[in-house]
Amino acid sequence: MLKIATLLGLSSLALFAADASSESVNMNAVIMFFVFIVGTMGITKWAASKTKSASDFYTAGGGITGFQNGLAIAGDYMSAASFLGISGMIYLNGFDGLIYAIGFLVGWPIILFLMAEKLRNLGKFNFTDIAAFRLDDRKIRILAAFGSLTVVTFYLIAQMVGAGKLIEVLFHIPYGWAVALVGILMIIYVTFGGMLATTWVQIIKAILLLGGVTIMAVLVLATVNFSFTELATQAVDSHTKKEAILAPGGFVSDPVSSISLGLALMLGTAGLPHILMRFFTVGNAKEARKSVVYATGFVGYFYLLIAVVGLGAIVFLNTQGGAISEHYSDIKGLLIGGANMAAVHLAEATGGGLFLGFISAVSFATILAVVAGLALAASNSIAHDLYAIVIRKGQATDAEEMKVSRRTVIIVGIASILLGLAFENQNIAFMVGLAFAIAASANFPILILSIYWSKLTTRGAFIGGFVGLITAITLVVLSKTVWVDILGNAEAIFPYTHPALFSVSAAFIAIYFFSITDKSARAEEDRSGFEAQRIRAETGIGADGAVSH
Repeated sequence: MLKIATLLGLSSLALFAADASSESVNMNAVIMFFVFIVGTMGITKWAASKTKSASDFYTAGGGITGFQNGLAIAGDYMSAASFLGISGMIYLNGFDGLIYAIGFLVGWPIILFLMAEKLRNLGKFNFTDIAAFRLDDRKIRILAAFGSLTVVTFYLIAQMVGAGKLIEVLFHIPYGWAVALVGILMIIYVTFGGMLATTWVQIIKAILLLGGVTIMAVLVLATVNFSFTELATQAVDSHTKKEAILAPGGFVSDPVSSISLGLALMLGTAGLPHILMRFFTVGNAKEARKSVVYATGFVGYFYLLIAVVGLGAIVFLNTQGGAISEHYSDIKGLLIGGANMAAVHLAEATGGGLFLGFISAVSFATILAVVAGLALAASNSIAHDLYAIVIRKGQATDAEEMKVSRRTVIIVGIASILLGLAFENQNIAFMVGLAFAIAASANFPILILSIYWSKLTTRGAFIGGFVGLITAITLVVLSKTVWVDILGNAEAIFPYTHPALFSVSAAFIAIYFFSITDKSARAEEDRSGFEAQRIRAETGIGADGAVSH
């Protein structure tokens, strides 16, 4: 079965390459695409032979080291939104594009100091295990499944759009076919290889991406004698906004949107299901803490380089008057493939066709690895939380649960293709920002309060979690992004682009109110279980002397 799926993925890519005109296709990129896909299919085959249980499928059996997991987490973060989206934002808006990079990074101290060890000590397969430790298992898992699936949906949109545009630019094939290819390959990786294959694909991708972006940044800085000041000066001369690109406010134009975006990126980091799942792939709490330390270093280094790449794109792709150079512009005078492709075009400008092929293949690998992790998180929510525990009440076997997981991955793959088509023209970093807002509103409040607030009750968590989730989704729909750009209405009902300031506040207030006013017998049970949870979170040892796996 795996061989058939592999042949399907490879033949699809071969067909696309053959259909494109030989004069316009970058054969270096085609060859490197094939090399990466063949290599990762080999990893998937190896991982499939070791994936026998639900623990293997979801957490790689807990056999990943802290360093390996740190690289894999960094790989999850260094997604299409980071590499293509943020560099594209800097290319378009200058300084404001860095808001996303800074926001992504500052969420890590929260995870490191407040959550990493406790997550590993309390959880088994996903972050819902923590919230359900002392609260009503079924209600909390229903809530968490809805929150996780919504976050995964928005995050998947960003990755699919980035992948579609990348392949469209390189192979000159229809955007829809490009998105379909990514969906097919993602299904293959996750269905057969599970977390083990996904982790090693992430590790390899992270190494390749860090190396590629380092080379690109060095090539850019070499042209200005390694002076960042000179690079910024030349960027100002080559941008239509001139000095405005070095000042805040061009992209996030009002204080409310700035605070809201920052809050989403900072708190959303600690609510992303595909990131939190990785803390259960290591053997103990110490390795979980090491994972965060390594990931923070890799991610911080990467975002420093992205600033150079974004400004370098302005210098290399534009003329002194601010217009896009003829070689990189379409018939309308716009950047070929849109701003999301700025980093890809910069690779050609600095290193020629061979480097373009390498960066393109790495970008493709980046997207595939991230969508695989997202699909795994979605299957975890549906198969483990909803099917195994809510529907089957904990009586499902590993084989039954894994069967549902694999079917879920197929459904998620099809859905991601459809969503990629619907949101084709959205900036991918912006879409990830919305995913972070929902994670910050629906997942983070429940998770942090279940660990640290003794008065949290099932009623408070259930109602408050849904308040945060529904508020975030509603405000996104009523904002310009969906209400005007997607649905075609004349004016947005919600005046701000980012909802987190309002939705996160609503979630915390609702959780607090419905918890302290809860006088039920279930509430007393929830509160009385806090001390046992605290001991387990700090030591990894339960009240009965059992040690967390």
